[in-house]
Amino acid sequence: MNEQNKNRVVITGIGIVCPLGNDVPTMWDNILNCRSGVDATTIFDASTFPTKFCSEVKNFDITKYTKNPKLHEQGNRHSRFAVGAAAEACKQAKINIETENPADGIDRKRMGIYLGAGEGSVDNENFFNAIVQGWDDASNNMDWNKWAAVAFGKMTAYRELEQEPNMPAAHLAMLTGARGTVRSCLTACAASTQAVGEAFKIVQSGRADIMITGGAHSMIHPLGITGFNRLTALSTRNDSPQTASRPFSASRDGFVIGEGAAIVILETLESAKKRNVEILAEVIGFGSSNDAFRVTDMHEEARGAVSAIESALKDAGLTNKDIDYISTHGTSTSENDSIETLAIKTVFKEEAKNTPVSSVKSMLGHLIGAAGAAELITCVLAIRDGILPPTINYNDPDPALDLDYVPNKPRKADVNIAMDESFGFGGQNNVVIIKKYQK
Repeated sequence: MNEQNKNRVVITGIGIVCPLGNDVPTMWDNILNCRSGVDATTIFDASTFPTKFCSEVKNFDITKYTKNPKLHEQGNRHSRFAVGAAAEACKQAKINIETENPADGIDRKRMGIYLGAGEGSVDNENFFNAIVQGWDDASNNMDWNKWAAVAFGKMTAYRELEQEPNMPAAHLAMLTGARGTVRSCLTACAASTQAVGEAFKIVQSGRADIMITGGAHSMIHPLGITGFNRLTALSTRNDSPQTASRPFSASRDGFVIGEGAAIVILETLESAKKRNVEILAEVIGFGSSNDAFRVTDMHEEARGAVSAIESALKDAGLTNKDIDYISTHGTSTSENDSIETLAIKTVFKEEAKNTPVSSVKSMLGHLIGAAGAAELITCVLAIRDGILPPTINYNDPDPALDLDYVPNKPRKADVNIAMDESFGFGGQNNVVIIKKYQK
């Protein structure tokens, strides 16, 4: 569309449910105090797994966020987390929820939802019980009639439905009354950054006035952990869970899986001014690409990551000298951290070592589909407060990785423009750029 006709897009609400707290102020306080959300796994018995720890959401009570908890009680963990995060974000953005007559000046047909949401967990206990009961030792085969009898007796239609990755968005539509475009993407660890970026483009183009966007995911269940352990992607530092996530360190041995939901309210500047809501930041650029290489490996020359970063800079009309802070993907895997560092050095050239970068996954763990949006929220707060979140557990620098990783403690800084990077399995690369709002 014509450059002059593009809407300015601003952030007017943020909300989070994560291992460091079930609201934004609690999460931010824990990050600035360098606390870890990682501990022994309690959601299921992980004692026989190579990795016996994770980063769980704790003490979440959906009744604190909704007047109608029964509407969401059948939802998977991440759907309920999304409800909590959205309720917080909507309250800040002055979007009324759970009412037939919102009286907040918002046309629900012009308000949409775009989530990077993961698939829900299967009904583990009943699913696995049906498999065990259906196995026939005599024939050394599955008796599917017996399996079906057990499954139909124990498993429920709602639990099966809630495995679909579109369901968190459906819960948010019921919560908020949004009747505009509703979308969901599942591009692995880059999903919620893609959702925010594409929601930004929807608002910028005038196809919506407001988009409720972000991500929600929980893979802390036997099948999820089994898959990542078999990929050897998870840290196995069982003797020291709180120090296991150590992005960019020489001794990094894998990521720490987490869970949660992060929601950001995007709207046109015109809408925000009309509604007289506080503007937290402005979204100015989005870049997306694919490595077209391998399912689990990044291209060794970082070609996809480089392309996404360059596209985001071009979309924002910026150069490599304009970025004040980069929130990295920073997973604590050997491959990601080295190739992400290469990508930054390739694009930023002589500015790379002058640009602070950090990974809040060192404290949050990896929220998978929700990671990018959670990290974007920390960018908003870095701009607001003039402080950079740290990379904790950075005690043994990798001599091959030589950027400024904001080691071990937060740092005061004037942050005008911040970049959020997310790179996922399947070669997915998404980058969003935001800046301090100026009239």
